[in-house]
Amino acid sequence: MVENQGKNILNNKVVIVTGGSRGIGREIVKYLAKKGYIVILNYNKSGECARNVENYIKKEGFSVDIYKADVSSREDAENLIQYTLDKYKKIDVLVNNAGIAQSKLFTEITDEDWNNMINNNLTSAFYCTRKASKSMITQKSGLIINISSIWGITGSSMEVHYSTAKAGLIGFTKALAKELGPSNIRVNAIAPGIIDTDMNKEYSKEDIEKIKEEIPLEKIGQAQNIARCVNWLIEDDYTTGEVISINGGWYM
Repeated sequence: MVENQGKNILNNKVVIVTGGSRGIGREIVKYLAKKGYIVILNYNKSGECARNVENYIKKEGFSVDIYKADVSSREDAENLIQYTLDKYKKIDVLVNNAGIAQSKLFTEITDEDWNNMINNNLTSAFYCTRKASKSMITQKSGLIINISSIWGITGSSMEVHYSTAKAGLIGFTKALAKELGPSNIRVNAIAPGIIDTDMNKEYSKEDIEKIKEEIPLEKIGQAQNIARCVNWLIEDDYTTGEVISINGGWYM
């Protein structure tokens, strides 16, 4: 953890980003930290990646707070939220980004595969949000952003367990938005299409080119596209219960 230093903090909003050391999460952390938010970067196994992000942000004149927790564990998830409340006294934004991916024939998905996918991609959001929302209800304000996927909307062959977990996040988002709206808490989801991160490293160059041909904008997305959307949702005050698709027109 690096103490706030360098350039002036632009605001005092406290933002937790789960799975913030790699891919989309990393870009969200970097983007928001440079906007001056107080950002807590959660990671589990990628400690070196988390420290690299920390060092990058420090060189830019800002700071980030890093916290190790396996948010698929109730105890770890609640400890992350409590750590933030103890240190910063509030949580303004929770970005439920932590997750895993796996391509596998449905008939070959094991019990362990299924449980790991649901726990990491859906249950983690439940644990973090349940704990954080209690504080948000008390303070009568808050924002929860769930990072879903295009496959949570349309489904993907050979990714049934992944699609199920991401679809669950969408249902979670819409129901919770209705319930927490009267407490001035907004809940939204972002559903990225294919984004240029290491999560898609299993695709060959030929696969990527074929996918580009299917996308009206003829290109794959960048993690910064998602980070900008997260920032917009933080700045907005009247959007809730929405699933924002960022996919270059791949699915309309």
